[in-house]
Amino acid sequence: MSDEELKEEQEPEEGAESIPDLDEGELHTEWLGEEEWDDEEDAEEVTEEEVPPFVDNGDGTISDTRNKLMWAQSDSYAEFKYGINWFEAQDYCESANEKQLAGYDDWRLCSTEEAKMMFSFTKRNLDKDGAEIHIDDIFEEGGGHNTWTYLEKPDYHQYAEKFSYVTGNEMWEHKDNEYSHVRLVRDAGEHEDYEPEWRKDTRKFQR
Repeated sequence: MSDEELKEEQEPEEGAESIPDLDEGELHTEWLGEEEWDDEEDAEEVTEEEVPPFVDNGDGTISDTRNKLMWAQSDSYAEFKYGINWFEAQDYCESANEKQLAGYDDWRLCSTEEAKMMFSFTKRNLDKDGAEIHIDDIFEEGGGHNTWTYLEKPDYHQYAEKFSYVTGNEMWEHKDNEYSHVRLVRDAGEHEDYEPEWRKDTRKFQR
């Protein structure tokens, strides 16, 4: 076959639509259902934004929707009007369970990580002295500015960890310190268990 015959064979027939030359960058691929995908993504974003991080349950409890926790809306200062030590914090927790606060009997002291989940420098609340603390204003005003946790110092069990809602820092405090408070929490779903194994043998804490 001559070059002229090959050229004639490759040329499009008369009346056939020719495909315009496109640069690689100009090529656009349209995916089936592309518009519906965009709508789904937008709907998911709106749904996430509409869910607030903390929800007032109307029964003296606050749900942490992000971390599947439920907090008591007020702390120990609301009941005692004074600071309590770590042992009294345990008694306060057991009393809340005996009374079935808001219908639940599994209230406990929080871990340090859980206490941090409530803290945010962008949030503002007022403590018992009218000073600023950094927790959501959905929680009751006039409480303490810190909370005991159940974490005890390894090899030095006379100390427990306390978290400050003023600075966002944790610190080891002697368990007999009476200038502290406690905010109770419970699990509202599957959640990592921070409590050490050796502490699960009893719910009673002796001096």
